[in-house]
Amino acid sequence: MRHAALGLLLLGLPLLGGFAPAEAPARAEAIFAMGCFWSAEAAMEKQPGVIEAISGFAGGTVANPSYRQVTRGGTGHIEAVRVVYDPEKTTYAKLLAAFWHNIDPFDPDGQFCDRGASYHTAVFAMNAGQRTIAETTRTQIEAHFGKPVTTAIRGSATFYPAEGYHQDFAKRNALRYRAYRSGCGQDRRLKAVWG
Repeated sequence: MRHAALGLLLLGLPLLGGFAPAEAPARAEAIFAMGCFWSAEAAMEKQPGVIEAISGFAGGTVANPSYRQVTRGGTGHIEAVRVVYDPEKTTYAKLLAAFWHNIDPFDPDGQFCDRGASYHTAVFAMNAGQRTIAETTRTQIEAHFGKPVTTAIRGSATFYPAEGYHQDFAKRNALRYRAYRSGCGQDRRLKAVWG
């Protein structure tokens, strides 16, 4: 795999140091926008140390938006996933590495077959430590590939869970999700980007 070294580089981020509190809490959170939240939730739930991943919306100006409102436009929200994890079992840096390797960070208008503003990618940094790690990894990716990353690093935002039928979609609708993922070309594009 031609980009395996970058994966190891991203996973090696603890060398940055200084981002964990002296006494780690039992639970921590991260918010990532990775295009379709079905895929984001499925990818993040597989990560060791993740307690739960919730599909929803972040970054907009409308309180409690519906899926229809967000995809129609005008709310400012993008599809996102809130990841609740055990900081004694994983790190924010490891989750961020999983985030990068499950998106095309060079696509400015969505992900795979999902196009438009509600499918943009972003990291919602919930504190200064998360922002520093996110910005550092984005710089590493740009240096490795020699081109700019279009994924935004944004500040903390209110997260609104999506409707119940979107939660655990890949688990509850496995055949439909696999057909969507294959038809969308997600795995082909990820392989083309990351090797």
